[in-house]
Amino acid sequence: MGPDLETLIQKISRLPGLGPRSARRLVIHMMKYREQSLEPLLQSMENVRRNVKTCPICGNVDTFPDICSICSDKKRRKDVICIVESVADLWAVERTSCFTGQYHVLKGLLSSLDGRGPELLMLDKLQKRCGENAVAEVIIALSATVEGQTTGHYIRNFFRDKNLKITSPAHGIPIGGELDYLDDGTLAAAFSARG
Repeated sequence: MGPDLETLIQKISRLPGLGPRSARRLVIHMMKYREQSLEPLLQSMENVRRNVKTCPICGNVDTFPDICSICSDKKRRKDVICIVESVADLWAVERTSCFTGQYHVLKGLLSSLDGRGPELLMLDKLQKRCGENAVAEVIIALSATVEGQTTGHYIRNFFRDKNLKITSPAHGIPIGGELDYLDDGTLAAAFSARG
């Protein structure tokens, strides 16, 4: 095996959920079916690199001129904002079709051990959005991990004196569970029974 293939296998094996064996199988498949898989994949990756941006309002990633399709959708509620840890969590909630409000994507969760402080939460930006859009409810939809719970507690304290209803998704999200890995039905039930 040549150095180019080795390098490709190493880079693919660093992706979440993949290891060296899976990466090797993928590379072999792409080499075997170059025109059906490799060429279209390269084109898609180039399109994403060139066209996908981070929304300056909510933090979603999308192809858009100014703001993402969620923030620009006139049918979505402006008075409810759901706080999620990542774009993957935003997409998980969107798959359920149970939430029709806006989002605020964090740049990570609080962790003093890893040096991640409150600046990642961009709460001043969120507070400004709440005032501009007459937001009545903020849903804290973070993973049921220690970092998720700590971050949720910090956000609740930040908004404590504001005139906002602060809720969280309810039933069905296990302790230690991550939103992106939950099935759509469990996530939909948790949102509809939030409290």
